[in-house]
This record gives sequence, structure tokens and C-alpha cells, in this order.
Amino acid sequence: QVQLVESGGGLVQPGGSLRLSCAASGFSLDYYAIGWFRQAPGKEREGVSCTSNIDGMTWYADSVKGRFTISRDTAKNTVYLQMSSLKPEDTAVYYCAAEWGVCVLDPGRGLAGEYDYWGQGARVTVSS
Repeated sequence: QVQLVESGGGLVQPGGSLRLSCAASGFSLDYYAIGWFRQAPGKEREGVSCTSNIDGMTWYADSVKGRFTISRDTAKNTVYLQMSSLKPEDTAVYYCAAEWGVCVLDPGRGLAGEYDYWGQGARVTVSS
């Protein structure tokens, strides 16, 4: 069965850290771009980060640059999103997604592309 399974969400205080995991089963992530998206209540989904093996690209939204780090463990077929210095505005449901090829960026929208597989979502709440 082809799927992406996310884990690692939870409740954290402002300034804290969390690491989200996105584990793939049924297919190899090696030739896929992996994007992380988030959707806060009442807001549109936005791209947060992306990584692709084919061109070695790593991208971050301005809102998370310097605080979030995306990484890939090929042996575990898993991609991670390390989130540090978390702010209340980072509260959202976070989704990982896989698209064959490279990360696609749109000058107006940020992370774009047509993703083939999506995770179920991991809720992150940043609150004191």
C-alpha cells in the first residue's frame, strides 16, 4: 500500500521545538520531491518547505526560514521537518506530500506543483 504517514505533532510552548516525520511505504522517496504544507484554522494551505534529491534543492517559506530545517533519511525512506523557535502563528495542521521530480515554485504562490501522495496531517499547537 502506497502511503505517507506523519508523526511528531503535539502541543509545545512558544520558543520550543518539534520534529515532524514523514515515512513513506510502498514506494521509494528517492526520486520524489517532498513538500511540507500547513493549514491553520480559517486560512488557506501554504507551502512551508521542500526538498528534492534530483537537483539537490531545498526551499523554505520566508515565514519559517532560519527556524525550520528539512532533511531526508534515505535508509529509512523518511523526511523530517525540524521546527525550532516555534511561534503561536505556526499553529496548524502540517502535511507532507510527495511529487515525482523536483520542487516546483511559483513566484506568487510559493510552493506549487501537483503532488501525488499526501500524508494524513499532524497537528501542531504552539501555546503557553
